[in-house]
Amino acid sequence: MVILGIDPGFAIVGWGVLECVKGKFRVMGYGSIQTKAGIPIEERLSQIYDGMNTIIDKYKPDVMAIEELFWNTNQKTGICVAEARGAILVSAHRKNVKIFEYTPLQVKQSVVGYGRAEKKQVISMVTTLLNLPKPPKPDDTADALALAICHGHVGSNILGKYYKM
Repeated sequence: MVILGIDPGFAIVGWGVLECVKGKFRVMGYGSIQTKAGIPIEERLSQIYDGMNTIIDKYKPDVMAIEELFWNTNQKTGICVAEARGAILVSAHRKNVKIFEYTPLQVKQSVVGYGRAEKKQVISMVTTLLNLPKPPKPDDTADALALAICHGHVGSNILGKYYKM
């Protein structure tokens, strides 16, 4: 199974692609889609959508694991992230990639073993579990890889079907 992990954002969308076979992970690629402040929102959303299409066309994932949105105290930021997330979901849907959502708590529990783990712990475990030479940058990329790992753990067992969007 090829898993595309996505940490949705407006300025930075973290992404990571893992192949998971019998609980073993192989890193296929990771990075980020970055948009610049000051350009029209529709241009930024278009860049995210086009970037997602490129990633999906290159890696041909079977599934996408994306972080569920949580309420942000800054409404404007929350709305922008929700719009970016919409562009991401449409891209995956149009490319026939199955979509699964996970909360930050589920991801941390799956990767670190503790749902209230700090970001530093998640990055450290992602680096260790995937045998990476150094921690992925930016942090959003590490979060995306953590989402892919989470789906590899949860989605490959019978409980995984209950997380389908």
